[in-house]
Amino acid sequence: MTKDHAAASPAISFDDFLKVDIRVGRIVEAAPFPEARKPAIKLMIDFGAEIGVKKSSAQITRHYTPEELVGRQVLAVVNFPPRQIGPIRSEVLTLGVPDADGEVVLLAPDQEVPLGGRLF
Repeated sequence: MTKDHAAASPAISFDDFLKVDIRVGRIVEAAPFPEARKPAIKLMIDFGAEIGVKKSSAQITRHYTPEELVGRQVLAVVNFPPRQIGPIRSEVLTLGVPDADGEVVLLAPDQEVPLGGRLF
């Protein structure tokens, strides 16, 4: 099995799931990230007043351009520690799933929702 089609992970408790803070945000800036080892886009995502605007780097160049990402809502993990990716410090993990070729397709609500809403 490939990593994209691996068997399900071991069972966790509901309390373990609650530790992962997944929120909806809106991409307010997007720019090419040529310094990254793999093709990526730098994102600035607004999660509303409580969390604010956070940086992320996402390997999403196959399906998205920076121009079409601005204004789009996405889901991201907001409580991982920041991670240095090249010259930027990624503060959130923008979530996606693989397409048939293993390329990232972003996760998003299917209708407009308030920024900062937590996944449950």
